[in-house]
Amino acid sequence: MRFLETDAILRYLTRDDEKKAAAVLTLLRKVESGRERVVTSPMVIFEVVFTLQSYYKVPKSELREKVLTILDLRGLSLEHKDVFAAALECYCDLNLPFADAFNACYMKSSGLNEIYTYDEDYERIDGIKRVAP
Repeated sequence: MRFLETDAILRYLTRDDEKKAAAVLTLLRKVESGRERVVTSPMVIFEVVFTLQSYYKVPKSELREKVLTILDLRGLSLEHKDVFAAALECYCDLNLPFADAFNACYMKSSGLNEIYTYDEDYERIDGIKRVAP
Protein backbone atom coordinates (compact mmCIF):
# COMPACT_ATOMS: atom_id res chain seq x y z
CA MET A 1 0.00 0.00 0.00
CA ARG A 2 1.17 3.52 -0.77
CA PHE A 3 0.09 7.00 0.30
CA LEU A 4 -1.81 9.17 -2.21
CA GLU A 5 -0.82 12.82 -1.76
CA THR A 6 -2.61 16.07 -2.61
CA ASP A 7 -0.49 16.94 -5.64
CA ALA A 8 -1.32 13.72 -7.49
CA ILE A 9 -5.05 14.15 -6.90
CA LEU A 10 -4.91 17.78 -8.05
CA ARG A 11 -2.99 16.92 -11.23
CA TYR A 12 -5.78 14.50 -12.15
CA LEU A 13 -8.69 16.73 -11.15
CA THR A 14 -7.38 19.93 -12.75
CA ARG A 15 -5.58 18.42 -15.73
CA ASP A 16 -3.21 21.37 -15.60
CA ASP A 17 -0.42 19.04 -16.73
CA GLU A 18 -1.86 16.53 -19.19
CA LYS A 19 1.07 14.11 -18.94
CA LYS A 20 0.81 13.94 -15.15
CA ALA A 21 -3.00 13.81 -15.30
CA ALA A 22 -2.80 10.79 -17.62
CA ALA A 23 -0.33 9.03 -15.32
CA VAL A 24 -2.55 9.64 -12.29
CA LEU A 25 -5.59 8.43 -14.25
CA THR A 26 -3.75 5.17 -14.94
CA LEU A 27 -3.03 4.84 -11.23
CA LEU A 28 -6.62 5.65 -10.24
CA ARG A 29 -7.94 3.01 -12.63
CA LYS A 30 -5.75 0.47 -10.84
CA VAL A 31 -7.05 1.71 -7.48
CA GLU A 32 -10.65 1.42 -8.67
CA SER A 33 -10.12 -2.09 -10.00
CA GLY A 34 -8.41 -3.21 -6.79
CA ARG A 35 -5.07 -3.92 -8.48
CA GLU A 36 -3.55 -1.13 -6.36
CA ARG A 37 -4.46 -0.02 -2.85
CA VAL A 38 -3.71 3.47 -1.56
CA VAL A 39 -4.31 5.37 1.64
CA THR A 40 -4.68 9.09 2.12
CA SER A 41 -5.31 11.38 5.06
CA PRO A 42 -8.07 13.81 6.01
CA MET A 43 -5.54 16.63 5.55
CA VAL A 44 -5.09 15.67 1.89
CA ILE A 45 -8.83 15.92 1.26
CA PHE A 46 -8.97 19.28 3.02
CA GLU A 47 -6.05 20.51 0.90
CA VAL A 48 -7.73 19.30 -2.28
CA VAL A 49 -10.99 21.08 -1.44
CA PHE A 50 -9.22 24.26 -0.35
CA THR A 51 -7.00 24.38 -3.46
CA LEU A 52 -9.82 23.66 -5.89
CA GLN A 53 -11.96 26.33 -4.28
CA SER A 54 -9.41 29.07 -3.64
CA TYR A 55 -6.80 28.69 -6.38
CA TYR A 56 -8.71 27.04 -9.23
CA LYS A 57 -12.06 28.72 -8.41
CA VAL A 58 -13.99 25.50 -9.06
CA PRO A 59 -17.72 25.97 -8.35
CA LYS A 60 -18.92 24.05 -5.31
CA SER A 61 -21.17 21.64 -7.19
CA GLU A 62 -18.38 20.74 -9.61
CA LEU A 63 -15.90 20.50 -6.75
CA ARG A 64 -18.23 18.08 -4.94
CA GLU A 65 -18.42 15.80 -7.98
CA LYS A 66 -14.66 15.87 -8.54
CA VAL A 67 -13.81 15.00 -4.94
CA LEU A 68 -16.51 12.33 -4.73
CA THR A 69 -14.92 10.55 -7.72
CA ILE A 70 -11.79 10.18 -5.59
CA LEU A 71 -13.62 9.21 -2.40
CA ASP A 72 -15.61 6.55 -4.27
CA LEU A 73 -12.50 4.66 -5.39
CA ARG A 74 -12.73 1.08 -4.14
CA GLY A 75 -9.05 0.79 -3.33
CA LEU A 76 -8.78 4.09 -1.42
CA SER A 77 -8.52 3.93 2.36
CA LEU A 78 -9.40 7.12 4.19
CA GLU A 79 -10.44 7.55 7.79
CA HIS A 80 -13.96 9.02 7.94
CA LYS A 81 -14.58 8.56 4.21
CA ASP A 82 -18.35 8.60 4.79
CA VAL A 83 -18.08 11.82 6.81
CA PHE A 84 -16.22 13.50 3.94
CA ALA A 85 -18.92 12.44 1.48
CA ALA A 86 -21.65 13.82 3.74
CA ALA A 87 -19.64 17.01 4.33
CA LEU A 88 -19.37 17.63 0.58
CA GLU A 89 -23.16 17.47 0.34
CA CYS A 90 -23.60 19.81 3.32
CA TYR A 91 -20.93 22.16 1.94
CA CYS A 92 -22.87 22.55 -1.30
CA ASP A 93 -26.45 22.32 -0.07
CA LEU A 94 -26.07 24.78 2.82
CA ASN A 95 -23.29 26.87 1.28
CA LEU A 96 -21.08 26.42 4.34
CA PRO A 97 -17.32 26.58 4.62
CA PHE A 98 -16.03 23.05 4.08
CA ALA A 99 -14.46 22.82 7.55
CA ASP A 100 -17.79 23.72 9.18
CA ALA A 101 -19.62 21.18 7.03
CA PHE A 102 -17.08 18.51 7.94
CA ASN A 103 -17.28 19.34 11.66
CA ALA A 104 -21.08 19.11 11.62
CA CYS A 105 -21.06 15.79 9.79
CA TYR A 106 -18.33 14.47 12.08
CA MET A 107 -20.40 15.48 15.10
CA LYS A 108 -23.46 13.70 13.74
CA SER A 109 -21.47 10.55 12.98
CA SER A 110 -20.16 10.65 16.56
CA GLY A 111 -23.61 11.09 18.08
CA LEU A 112 -22.97 14.70 19.11
CA ASN A 113 -25.53 17.43 18.61
CA GLU A 114 -24.19 20.45 20.52
CA ILE A 115 -21.17 22.56 19.65
CA TYR A 116 -19.37 25.30 21.53
CA THR A 117 -18.86 28.07 19.01
CA TYR A 118 -19.69 31.65 18.17
CA ASP A 119 -20.04 30.69 14.51
CA GLU A 120 -23.70 31.18 13.61
CA ASP A 121 -23.39 29.04 10.47
CA TYR A 122 -24.02 26.01 12.67
CA GLU A 123 -27.54 27.24 13.38
CA ARG A 124 -28.44 26.39 9.76
CA ILE A 125 -27.59 22.72 10.23
CA ASP A 126 -30.44 20.44 11.26
CA GLY A 127 -29.67 18.47 14.38
CA ILE A 128 -26.88 20.76 15.58
CA LYS A 129 -27.34 23.18 18.45
CA ARG A 130 -24.87 26.04 18.81
CA VAL A 131 -23.87 26.90 22.36
CA ALA A 132 -21.83 30.03 23.09
CA PRO A 133 -18.85 29.20 25.31
